[in-house]
Amino acid sequence: MTSGTNSFFDVTIIGGGPTGLFAAFYAGMRDLKTKIIEAAPFLGGKLPYYSEKFLYDVGGVAAMTAGDLKLELEKQARTFEPDIVYSQLIERMERLEDGTFRLTSNTGETHLTRTILLAIGFGTLVTNKLEVPNAERYEGRHLHYGADSVEQFRDKRVLISGGGDSAVDWALALAPIAKFVGIVHRRNEFRAHEGNVVQLLNTAAHIMTSSQVKEIHGTNNRINMVTIEQLDTQEDVELEVDEIVVCHGAKPDLGEIKNWGLNIEQERIIVDAWMKTSIEGIFAAGDVVEYTGKVPGLIAGGFTEGPAAINQIKAYLNPSQEVKPIWSTEHAKLLSIHHGS
Repeated sequence: MTSGTNSFFDVTIIGGGPTGLFAAFYAGMRDLKTKIIEAAPFLGGKLPYYSEKFLYDVGGVAAMTAGDLKLELEKQARTFEPDIVYSQLIERMERLEDGTFRLTSNTGETHLTRTILLAIGFGTLVTNKLEVPNAERYEGRHLHYGADSVEQFRDKRVLISGGGDSAVDWALALAPIAKFVGIVHRRNEFRAHEGNVVQLLNTAAHIMTSSQVKEIHGTNNRINMVTIEQLDTQEDVELEVDEIVVCHGAKPDLGEIKNWGLNIEQERIIVDAWMKTSIEGIFAAGDVVEYTGKVPGLIAGGFTEGPAAINQIKAYLNPSQEVKPIWSTEHAKLLSIHHGS
């Protein structure tokens, strides 16, 4: 890995999620010297957090787990050998006299680049906690805001709190292996995909709508029981459980990037159709952006926005040259890799 003040890059991609990884591959096709800077110690963005979940909305792939998609994206991104920096959160951006940028991370390390592509997803996600007395006592033990594997809940009594896609996905995944699955949601109806809700209704999961967790009861940091409040009647119901999975979502926070001078509305960076931000030389793509016609939350959208940004970066760096279309089927290096020539 090459980084630091003495190394210049054509484009530095901040964020190593799906959008950033595919953009890095496409930047390689465009012969751009590329660096990826990821705040986490691993690539893939949110994919590693639900690695066993199947995805069905990636074009050309009937079904693939998030974990497998992460591996394929990383393999693809490494095709043109970009620089990859882990565990650095970029905080400061300075424009130098020659128009290039100096980025400074939370570790104090600096990175020099001619352009920037922000592919930071929703930024730092601040988890919405379960707001009941003493909940923190059980966090990381038997109260979970995420989990590595469904297997840790095999033969357990599990309560899921939430009504979105993540909550319903967990209920469907645990229904075949857990001793008991309950799902509690404040509203009358779930906010998850309709097809998944129909599947949930056909399982043995105990569904409690218009309800919320009121109290957690346990001994020695183990959960024995929860009190569920029925919001319409104010009646309380006690339920024996071993584990609680909280799926209340998270609030986005762009952190220090909010101080860069970008046009930002409601934690989204405003871009045009070519993914240009309000600062010349800085582009953005993926969940972090907002523009007319944006389809939010779709991985495939980032796969289009990333290349759109890279094409404009190529034009920005070479204003006197026409940026012509490029296809992988005609790329010399890719042809040599797969045809041995």
